[in-house]
Amino acid sequence: MESAARPISTWSKTWRILVAVLGIALVVNGSLRMSDDVWPFGPMSQYAFSPKDDEAIVITRVEGLRADGRRIDLPLRVETTGIGRAEIEARIPQIIADPSLLRTVADGWTSRHPEAPPVTQLWLVQDETRLVDGRKGPTRLIELATWKMPQ
Repeated sequence: MESAARPISTWSKTWRILVAVLGIALVVNGSLRMSDDVWPFGPMSQYAFSPKDDEAIVITRVEGLRADGRRIDLPLRVETTGIGRAEIEARIPQIIADPSLLRTVADGWTSRHPEAPPVTQLWLVQDETRLVDGRKGPTRLIELATWKMPQ
């Protein structure tokens, strides 16, 4: 037995249209701001391209000097440092102008790794890997900012 199709009520149409308009407005806002702060309502720009055969691939990282003298990589993930790489990459110019902004990374690392020696100095660095005919070429380390924890 076939059931008759019911037309959609005015209220059902209205809330669907409102949700669609709100979603579109959020995506347009995120796209115009060109920031990953509003993800998922904006572009994840670091994944939105394919490099040409002779371009450079840049990876932003933060390194820390521990009190025991070891220089380590501080993975930029919420679970390990309390902040993601996209948040750091979006603020590179501000961090270069004021390296003390790296304190957020140090504080996040220390609170999540209380058993580890504390971080005494931080570097904002980029690994730049040059592609040569589409294959991995030379890599160089670029230091963008350095900050020492106050004693």
